[in-house]
Amino acid sequence: MSTAAKDPVRAASLLPLTLEQVCFRHGDQTLLQDINLSVSERGKTIVLGPNGAGKSLLMRLCHGLLDPSSGDIRWALDGRDAAPTIRRQQAMVFQRPVLLRRSALANVVHALALQGVARAERTARGEEALERFGLLPLAGRPARVMSGGEQQRLALARAWALRPEILFLDEPTSALDPSAVKAVEDAVLTFHAAGTRIVMTTHDLGQARRLADDVVFLCDGRLLEHTPAETFFRQPQSAEAAAFLRGDLVW
Repeated sequence: MSTAAKDPVRAASLLPLTLEQVCFRHGDQTLLQDINLSVSERGKTIVLGPNGAGKSLLMRLCHGLLDPSSGDIRWALDGRDAAPTIRRQQAMVFQRPVLLRRSALANVVHALALQGVARAERTARGEEALERFGLLPLAGRPARVMSGGEQQRLALARAWALRPEILFLDEPTSALDPSAVKAVEDAVLTFHAAGTRIVMTTHDLGQARRLADDVVFLCDGRLLEHTPAETFFRQPQSAEAAAFLRGDLVW
């Protein structure tokens, strides 16, 4: 049984997540246009596209950090009463982790407190998360003096402690050295094995090939493809995706 399934707080699934005709505008610019997307209950979705395609913006919309200018974003759980559950059952890890000026363990414990986890459970649950990601020996170290790879693993450990049903990751290995990249990829697989749905952006095609079950390809704010990874990498359907995979500049 997955960690997610063991969490007594979770009464019903958030998924699928559905986006219908989602647009996002900033001033007179349309940054995302008519996005139609369904994120199912299982798997690892990798979001690809050139710089400026709208990948990070899409992640923030899905996570609820931004509201669309038009269109609908819906979870399987619906209604005003579902909002706290929707917030509690998802997590996001950014390219540059947002960490408090506290120890590694205190960062995790604080997140658990915000989630409403009982005080008596927080330290043990935080230590378990740090141990799973190889950070327990650094539990007392100030988070902001840790290395880049350690900080990213701490962000993942913090997310793990929250036991999310879905995890959004926005370029989590950007600027990390190869060993740190592998540690983060291993962490992603750990989440997936425990039943967490993964949606992740990356600029690394090798990483996308290693991790993806399906690929969402964005270009110029439009969703051009959403296909199984094997199909996308073998036979992309759009000229833009084919050019992107060849390494050509895509505008």
